[in-house]
This record gives sequence, C-alpha cells and structure tokens, in this order.
Amino acid sequence: MNPPDWQPSTAELGPEDGCDPRAFHDKPWNRPRRASHKAHQLCGQVLEALGSILAGMADENLQNLTVVTVEPAPNTGRLRVTVAGDSPADATDPTTRTDALLALERAGGLLRMEVARAIHRKYAPELVFHLV
Repeated sequence: MNPPDWQPSTAELGPEDGCDPRAFHDKPWNRPRRASHKAHQLCGQVLEALGSILAGMADENLQNLTVVTVEPAPNTGRLRVTVAGDSPADATDPTTRTDALLALERAGGLLRMEVARAIHRKYAPELVFHLV
C-alpha cells in the first residue's frame, strides 16, 4: 500500500511555517480602531476641564498636578489621564507619588462629576489616572 499524497508535503517548509497563528488568522475588523475625530475632541475637552478643576481643588497634592495627556483607553467610555507633578523631583520621590495617587483616588468621583458637568455629556467617561 502506498502512503497518502499529503505526507511528503508535511516535511516541507511552507510560507506560513514559523508564523504566529493568531497573525495568520487575524481579520481587519478585529484590529483596534484608531481614535476618531470626536474621540480626540472629547479628550481635548476633558484635558482643559481637568486642568481648571485640579487647580481649584482644596488638596495641595491635587493643585500641584498638571494634566499632560488624555487618551481613550480603549474607547471613550474610559479615558487614561496622564498627570505630572510641578517639579521633576515629584516624579522620583516615592512619598510624593503615593500621596498624589491617593489624592487622585479619593477625589476620583468628584473629578468625574465635574468633568461631566464641564463637557455636557449624558454619560461621564471613567477616568483612569497615570502619574509620570
């Protein structure tokens, strides 16, 4: 009995050998989308609103923060807010970083409410803070 015709082809290397199978079966509609113009517009509004809101807060840890960027993470329902301290020493001092992150966590609900009021949206985006 002769072996089947497909056996010799398994010993040969093909163009898909050594590739990630996820990339081989990837479809264009499964890729993450680029943020739209409206998403960038929302992020700009949130950046301006948070800048003025943080400056008016009673907590000194929040007053000393500057909003650097706001970007969708992964969509406009959740926004990643990157903030920085006033001085470069704030980024390296662990106690200052911890105090600032705790202050942001405590004031998260208030900040979200004030952002929603400032940008006039039905649903306020969730804010995730990242300190640099």
